[in-house]
Amino acid sequence: MFTSKEGQAIPQVIFPTRQGDQWVNVTTDELFKDKTVVVFSLPGAFTPTCSSSHLPRYNELASVFAEHGVDDILCVSVNDTFVMNAWKADQEAENITFIPDGNGEFTKGMDMLVEKHDLGFGERSWRYSMLVKNGIVTKMFIENDEPGDPFKVSDADTMLSYIAPDYKLQESITVFTKPGCPFCAKAKQNLIDHGLQFEEVILGKDATSVSLRAITGQSTVPQVFIGGRHIGGSEALETYLG
Repeated sequence: MFTSKEGQAIPQVIFPTRQGDQWVNVTTDELFKDKTVVVFSLPGAFTPTCSSSHLPRYNELASVFAEHGVDDILCVSVNDTFVMNAWKADQEAENITFIPDGNGEFTKGMDMLVEKHDLGFGERSWRYSMLVKNGIVTKMFIENDEPGDPFKVSDADTMLSYIAPDYKLQESITVFTKPGCPFCAKAKQNLIDHGLQFEEVILGKDATSVSLRAITGQSTVPQVFIGGRHIGGSEALETYLG
């Protein structure tokens, strides 16, 4: 059973990081002193749950966390800095600070180091998240000690609900577009004018026309989805937004 570190100081660790072509040592004081920081820690870069759910949602909600007083969001994993840098680039997670705990010193100091030799991972971090204010852990969400890779409480939405319980999240919006399409530009501008964030799926880059027809039943762009509902093209979106 894992023990919460709420009310305690985070461990003092130096993280060797690779920034450009230089080695730069980053201390926990640099990361946490006089700051409000959200940390989420996970078993490994490029692993399924970490890449498909845990990291992307924190990256997506980074601006919302910032609105509610969070200065930075750290992703900690027992991986070396080269792996973490490659994972950040692959995920396009520019809103997250990646912390390579290659020697597991920080994770061990948090009493979250676990053995995953059965997977060929060696020692890795248990999955958890925490809110840290000026180096003191004020809240932790630790996954239950059960077989497999549980992912139920360390997610971004749970942390945000704790920090801002009255905040109502915007429904997810996806827009299928293609380069040079004036109606696509109109739809995107309409969303921007309404202060709505959206994901853009570009035909020829992120998807094909076959994907568009399979998902929307349509062959033209833009096609807009809001909260899982198919809204339609730019005119339909304009009507929907009023």
